[in-house]
Amino acid sequence: MTCIARHHEEQDVLLRARLLGDAPDRLMAEACALRDAGHGLIQSFSPKVFIPLTRLCRDYCHYCTFSRPLERGETPYLTAEEVLAIAREGAAQGCTEALFTLGDKPELRHAAAREALEATGYASTIAYLVDMCALVLKETGLLPHVNAGVMGREDLLALRRVSASQGLMLETVADRLGEKGGAHYRSPDKVPAARLETIRLAGELAIPFTSGILIGIGETREERLDALFAIRDLHRAHGHIQEVIVQNFRAKLRTPMADAQEPDIADLLWTIAAARLILGPAMNIQAPPNLSADDFPRLMDAGINDWGGVSPVTPDHVNPEAPWPELARLETGTAERGRMLVRRLPVYPPWLAKRWIAPEVLPAVLRHSDAHGWGRDDRWHSGDSAVAPPQPGAVCGPGDPAIGQALAALEAGNEPDAGLVELLFSARGGDVERVSAAADDLRQRVNGDAVGYVVNRNINYTNICAYACGFCAFSKGRTHEDLRGRPYDLDHDEIARRVREAAARGASEVCLQGGIHPAYTGQTYLEILRTARQAVPGIHVHAFSPLEVAHGAQTLGLNIREFLERLKAEGLGSLPGTAAEILDDEVRAIICPDKLTAAEWLDVIGTAHEVGLRTTATIMFGHVETPAHWAKHLLAIRALQMRTGGITEFVPLPFVHMEAPLARKGQTRAGPTFREVRLMHAIARLVLHPHITNIQTSWTKLGQQGATQCLQGGANDIGGSLMNESISRAAGSAHGQEFPPLEMDAFIGSIGRVPLPRTTLYADADPSSIERARIAAPLEPVIQTPPRKRLADPALELHA
Repeated sequence: MTCIARHHEEQDVLLRARLLGDAPDRLMAEACALRDAGHGLIQSFSPKVFIPLTRLCRDYCHYCTFSRPLERGETPYLTAEEVLAIAREGAAQGCTEALFTLGDKPELRHAAAREALEATGYASTIAYLVDMCALVLKETGLLPHVNAGVMGREDLLALRRVSASQGLMLETVADRLGEKGGAHYRSPDKVPAARLETIRLAGELAIPFTSGILIGIGETREERLDALFAIRDLHRAHGHIQEVIVQNFRAKLRTPMADAQEPDIADLLWTIAAARLILGPAMNIQAPPNLSADDFPRLMDAGINDWGGVSPVTPDHVNPEAPWPELARLETGTAERGRMLVRRLPVYPPWLAKRWIAPEVLPAVLRHSDAHGWGRDDRWHSGDSAVAPPQPGAVCGPGDPAIGQALAALEAGNEPDAGLVELLFSARGGDVERVSAAADDLRQRVNGDAVGYVVNRNINYTNICAYACGFCAFSKGRTHEDLRGRPYDLDHDEIARRVREAAARGASEVCLQGGIHPAYTGQTYLEILRTARQAVPGIHVHAFSPLEVAHGAQTLGLNIREFLERLKAEGLGSLPGTAAEILDDEVRAIICPDKLTAAEWLDVIGTAHEVGLRTTATIMFGHVETPAHWAKHLLAIRALQMRTGGITEFVPLPFVHMEAPLARKGQTRAGPTFREVRLMHAIARLVLHPHITNIQTSWTKLGQQGATQCLQGGANDIGGSLMNESISRAAGSAHGQEFPPLEMDAFIGSIGRVPLPRTTLYADADPSSIERARIAAPLEPVIQTPPRKRLADPALELHA
């Protein structure tokens, strides 16, 4: 035995003695402190639907009513149609987990099971289970979690390909319970060594796994500790046990243990505390709330951080006499103990990675996930007008003291760091309202009640692009015609016509951006700029992303400064700070590997400021990045603005996932949650203050309802009327292509704010232009012109 192993053994002996000898209240207090160190105030649960694939089992556990003989006319297994009906009802009720439960290897005991499998062509119950998991995953998007009993390597692997996680309760390591008279007599699958081996194999196969103990079935407290130490050792070896359940035995009629004594609440609380002290702060420890009736909030006093799966659809088929608490009651009971209820997936955040989840399952997991790896807390998606964003909640309870301290530090003028910004992005529940209120108070002090907007027109002169950014559904090539729209390239006459039409309708700005056309050079951009300026000499041209600037400079053999100076001399008014996405090169390597690096983007924007061109700044969030990347991005923008002062406004752009190539391949989240959208606007206001005073919200991605909440949570600007919006629409946004000034005025007034028409650079707009804009007739539908002949086919093949 090594010195380290001997030390661990000695520590375990001391801990065991303390657990068996110390006062329970003292152990529980220590357990809660450990829990809080590892999980903060989050108390998670998994919204699930319970799918009992078969009630047959070869074991004879003396406490079980889940396993039972078939009733007259009953089939041994749920049919595919029955499985799907349960799963679809669960999906409709907002569940994300499909919990498959079944008896162990029923075909080895029951002729009916063998005959049913033979009739359907399945070699085993596990083989049928694999297909049912795959069916539910494909047809409903629910994430299967599988409790299939003792299994070997091949069965575990087969289920890994169709499930997010698996589980097997160890229950006990007391072999004597398998002897005559014991709870596991005549139950070969309850032999502790067999169950430990299955759990070990799951670790070798990198399967996120649930295990636990069942207390009150005849074991001693010392044997409970033995089981918990065994689970801990397996987790130390493989890192795969994501949660441990401490489940209390409940006596059931018509079982050999119907008259057995159930463990009382004190015994359960002691065991939970022991589990926390053995397994440590990071482990997720749960105790089923329905098995403690009205006492369930007390379970948190012993150190649990999870309630397990709770179903709004199906009963607990293992304990049908104990109904699940209603979600509202669960939330209230959790809040009474000062904790915050959070939805989770059957795979916990630390295991949400390619190492742990099969590629066949990962896309569905990502679709259900928020930026922290928890379950999405709403059904809203950026660009979707079918589902309204959830309404703000109440500011209730004391909240997370750390969030309050972070807000106080910013209010005091302290310089924000990455840790503080990340902490603010973790806000949930009432803390979201606190962050939003602090941001809106600051907005009121800085901007008053005005909501700014500019009357402008988007002119996207080409959607042909040599780059293949994974988030972009706007750019096209020959292989992109399945997405929205066909490839086009506007000629200069059409660009000029659109500029003149925009000015006639009161626009003070035209925003010019396009794909990085392989035939374009810096001269092309200069000619486009001249065309716009000649069409309407006084119009403000807000044009060319940093990527277009870099491309143009490179094709002319100029450095960035020289090309920007030429653009300015030709009449460029300002630059859009787009193509920022996330200013982190690890993220950019995934979503836009051939675009500018973060440093290059910052260099173009900073150089533009140095030559006298103002810019906006953006963030595009909700795809593959994390809150740590959001913090890095905001602080990079803040540092740039402190150096140059050239940023007019900051624009959060929620990722619209519907048509984005990476999302279609299942490699991104489904955009941000609305909680994340609100926090991004609010935290941007707080963190960028006092250097950037305008925070803009995107009506094209959020719609009017979403924009309203952001304007009430730190934003003071709603961007432009746009006239023709192409990029969000191409990505799948259902919101309009134009927000006419008359409608914008009415919208801003409806939320108790004052419309403030402005110029691109935040001066007061010309009243005569605004009047023309308010009475302008709707635009005629735009017909994009196909690519001109000078765009040779080989250039288009860059997309292939």
